[in-house]
Amino acid sequence: MEPTTGKPSLLRNILARALLFGLLVIVFRFAYVVTITGESCNLGDFCFFPLPQNLNFVIPGAWAGVSAVVGNDALPRSNPRRDLYTSKEWIKAVHFYSSVFQDLISEGYLSPHSKSLCVETPLGQEVFALKEIGVEDSIGIFKKAAKPLVIKGEGHQIPFNDNTFDFIFSGGARLDISARPSDFASEISRTLKPEGFAVVHIKANDTYSFNSFLDLFNSCKLVKMLEIDGFDSSMPYIREIVLKKEIEILDHGDRKIPDGASNNKCSVPGHKRELVQKAEPLIEEEPLKPWITLKKNIKNVKYLPSMVDISFKNRYVYVDVGARSYGSSIGSWFRKQYPKQNRTFHVYAIEADKAFHEQYEAKKKAVTLLPYAAWVRNETLSFEINHDPGQEEMNELTDKGRGMGRIQPVKSSQGELNAEVDEIQGFDFAEWLKNTVIDRDFVVMKMDVEGTEFDLIPRLFETGAICLIDEIFLECHYNRWQRCCPGQRSTKYEKNYAQCLELFTSLRESGILVHQWW
Repeated sequence: MEPTTGKPSLLRNILARALLFGLLVIVFRFAYVVTITGESCNLGDFCFFPLPQNLNFVIPGAWAGVSAVVGNDALPRSNPRRDLYTSKEWIKAVHFYSSVFQDLISEGYLSPHSKSLCVETPLGQEVFALKEIGVEDSIGIFKKAAKPLVIKGEGHQIPFNDNTFDFIFSGGARLDISARPSDFASEISRTLKPEGFAVVHIKANDTYSFNSFLDLFNSCKLVKMLEIDGFDSSMPYIREIVLKKEIEILDHGDRKIPDGASNNKCSVPGHKRELVQKAEPLIEEEPLKPWITLKKNIKNVKYLPSMVDISFKNRYVYVDVGARSYGSSIGSWFRKQYPKQNRTFHVYAIEADKAFHEQYEAKKKAVTLLPYAAWVRNETLSFEINHDPGQEEMNELTDKGRGMGRIQPVKSSQGELNAEVDEIQGFDFAEWLKNTVIDRDFVVMKMDVEGTEFDLIPRLFETGAICLIDEIFLECHYNRWQRCCPGQRSTKYEKNYAQCLELFTSLRESGILVHQWW
């Protein structure tokens, strides 16, 4: 007998070890899927063999009696997001939204026959969840398509006709972060059928922002609101808002204050009145050195955007009445210090003094200049630029020594002041405001008009335009103690500090958030 070479035995050993190694790899990958993702090997990306195209993709953990399958073509292999679709986070989101939609079905806001749209859904978890519970006629939109669950489209420009859907959903607090919340809400209202339901998840945690949100949907009424737990740490809890589209458009949220004295009265809503209680206290006692006290007080101001979320406003407007130069308050204070919550404000500068007009030409895109005097009527006025060195402002002159301008010049005891007087055009500021902004806008106003505030503020109340303003920074002019001459008061203004305090108090008692300005 010839001796054996041992080669067949060696080959068998190599093949056996290769098969054992392959088996270990398969076991390892299976263990990974089960322990890391909590799923079975039906998730094709974790298996060696692709799933047949006609095999259904199963979400484990579906509730009893609920169909939890969608064709495997819902997860095409060419889709670069396939790994996300099979991730633990994606499946957790599907479970969360399935629970949400089941509750909505039980309450009658959604049905298996509802034609449904999910707005701004990057990965389509909401759409998948709708299909999981049997709402098959569902689609999502996002700026980047993820077919077949999500097609290309954005919340502020939904690519469907009017009155298309029975049910529209916006989750993930998408409306909170929208740069165009008004267009977002308008598009939802437009594409929703009359008597259809819109459900929105938002993070509004104060009554001001909640009411601002409701004002965006002028064709819908609130039918339900509740707080629910979110599904991740970024949203530990959210508000679920259910809205129903009315057959007739409701008259709220987008109207301007109507003309006519008989219906110009307005009432500041309770959610705005609450904010006045949180404002810094007024300075009750007249300061001996007002130029110091009032400037220090601005550090104590509790700005409205520091107290509430202003995300749900139509647009954002700053009106500087008596603006003087751009750097006087717009550039030096509002642009740098006012908390704008990353919102872009349209700025209106109202300044009658022609010496400042030229510099605004270079800032046309940032500021709209109104080269007139804010007044109570449309009429021609006399406008005085004071140069009298005896006045208290002699050491406060800014903008290269230019004096302060005001309507209706007065005379001192020594005769006519050393002043430059021009004829200018005055305009009805209250009526202009009513024609420029609406009550869904966020409006901030600074007013420094050299005593004319005692004419303009009553006019704002008379016309109802006061309700269009969210926050006011008001300088009240009175016969102050003069810096130049201790023990002497300025004769420039007739009002006293008590009258100014009364003006501020009346504004706050009316629910207007006003701050003392310098």
